[in-house]
Amino acid sequence: MQIITNVERQSTIQKNNGFQKWMITLAGVIAIAISLVTFSFAAELPHTKLRVIGTWSHLNQYKKHEAPFWRDEIKNLSKGAITADIKGFNDLGLKGNEVMRLMRSGVIDFGTTVMGYLAADDPINEAIDLAGLSPDIETARKVSNAFKPVLEETYRKKYNVKLLGIWPYSAQVLFCNAPIKGLTDLKGKKVRTSNRTLSEFVDALGGTGVTLAFSEVVLALQNKVVDCAITGAMSGYSAKWYEVSTHLYELPVGWSQVVLAVSLRKWQRLDPKVQQFLVNHINQLENRIWHYTAKETLEGINCNTGNQCNSGKAANMRLVQSTADDKKQLKHILLNSVLPKWSKRCNKKCIKQWNASVGKVVKLTAN
Repeated sequence: MQIITNVERQSTIQKNNGFQKWMITLAGVIAIAISLVTFSFAAELPHTKLRVIGTWSHLNQYKKHEAPFWRDEIKNLSKGAITADIKGFNDLGLKGNEVMRLMRSGVIDFGTTVMGYLAADDPINEAIDLAGLSPDIETARKVSNAFKPVLEETYRKKYNVKLLGIWPYSAQVLFCNAPIKGLTDLKGKKVRTSNRTLSEFVDALGGTGVTLAFSEVVLALQNKVVDCAITGAMSGYSAKWYEVSTHLYELPVGWSQVVLAVSLRKWQRLDPKVQQFLVNHINQLENRIWHYTAKETLEGINCNTGNQCNSGKAANMRLVQSTADDKKQLKHILLNSVLPKWSKRCNKKCIKQWNASVGKVVKLTAN
């Protein structure tokens, strides 16, 4: 048996303490060095003023992420060298599908919009958010990352813009003003949808997809123009859909991804150091929103259904949980209705690119 004396033990403790102090000192030196490099880089940035169009200004994504990032974060990180004005497209009276067109014409510098709003321009914008494609947020991100290079090329050629980021709203779920126990109960019901693939999903269940702007849904539910409506769990809470609906069905049928882009003419006029600064920090913003959205989905469900809500007063909707049969049915509809119909709208190059990227992630093939 090895016996450790008090002297040896004390010596060991002193060595460990000395090592810990050395590590703390080294960490401090590294932190100072990083801050000096950051300050030096920020100090070298030329003064730059940016104009930005954001998404729906009354929703959390804009209020908690987009607006603070452009108004405060980049200003602070650049030591005041880079400043930006941002307004939601709804505050400017714009429709979501107009944002890319205005960037193409040079009216807008930086623009953010929901990809589903661009589907009429090109069905490739539906590729990463086909109804039922991503049953969870981890899959949604893998799908988005896999198809991002394709979208970068498409947006550059079609809109003359540079794609800077992709991120989702909270899980797209069903708000209904009538009792619902599962997907089969959508038969015969009119359901508000925000894009074509969701309408095809509803139609496959024997319901009727109704296209309505987000701002029109409360009145439509209140006046029984529609029986149900699909939107993000937290988006519906923020817009007080719980006041005109009774049942929340929590199975994610989509994620309603958002894209941030910049006019190439504007981008090419920016100093390379400003370009790199923006790319670095927009990447961080993108990561934050993805992580936040996972939490926000749960928060939205809780806030709508009477559970603990950190975003305001909890509503009292009835939570309807999905079953294994519902999930199988959703995948069946994707395979036999949504994916084939989308494949007919997209050209051969689009399908080939989808199969080589998204298809490998979800182990599906579009024909």
